[in-house]
Amino acid sequence: MGATGDKVKGRYSFIYMLEDGQWKIAHHHSSVMPEAQLAASSAAKSSTPAPIADDEVRSLFSLWNNALATLNPDEVAKR
Repeated sequence: MGATGDKVKGRYSFIYMLEDGQWKIAHHHSSVMPEAQLAASSAAKSSTPAPIADDEVRSLFSLWNNALATLNPDEVAKR
């Protein structure tokens, strides 16, 4: 369910570890499908949102990558 309680399409990833002969979930992540967010945004605004520019994508990737390079979880969480 989304933040509003509405049903939404999502994607999921899991990391499994073999522990004492049993496979266990060590980590999981879930998020709303980007297509669903885009559609909801378009419907709410009744116009197509502007696409993100390549240089903005590169800038955001650099911020994220630089935060990861610090090996500081608090720094990564800020991004």
